[in-house]
Amino acid sequence: MIYYEDNEIKIRDLAPEDIPVIVAGEIAQGWNASADKYEMRLRHRKEMGSVALVAEYHGQAAGYVNVYPDSPWGAFAHKGYPEIVDFGVLEKFRRRGIGNKLMDVAEKIASKYSDMVYLGVGLHSGYGSAQRMYVKRGYIPDGSGVWYGRSVCEPYGECRNDDDLNLYLSKVL
Repeated sequence: MIYYEDNEIKIRDLAPEDIPVIVAGEIAQGWNASADKYEMRLRHRKEMGSVALVAEYHGQAAGYVNVYPDSPWGAFAHKGYPEIVDFGVLEKFRRRGIGNKLMDVAEKIASKYSDMVYLGVGLHSGYGSAQRMYVKRGYIPDGSGVWYGRSVCEPYGECRNDDDLNLYLSKVL
């Protein structure tokens, strides 16, 4: 299904043939990437009713995002709120409006399920552009504190600043 299309950008359902292209792009930019994550997203589409999207820029896979209508993870798990998960735009395609279009589509899909959406964002500098984007789009911290993996970090407890350290943000749609 195509959710958005203009002369440069197309947002559509993720397809199996997109996976090696995205993984190769992530590896080229120095990320530790594998197809497993994207294959899981395709399974979740069947098993959990999630929506896995890919953005094309001039016909090339350039970014991705997923929407889980009633997410089992994070600050609002199993409360009937959709979660936007695993948003990314390959570095060579950034600053072309792709991320904002992906988020527009993800939020529109989320609005079919609830008037509120949430997401978790990593806290290290690799997530800096996403952090800024979410604030500009009106996302605010949910108030539960910092999470590591699937649980809240205890005040004054130790944590590791890796991809599993997140802050959950929400937005009224």
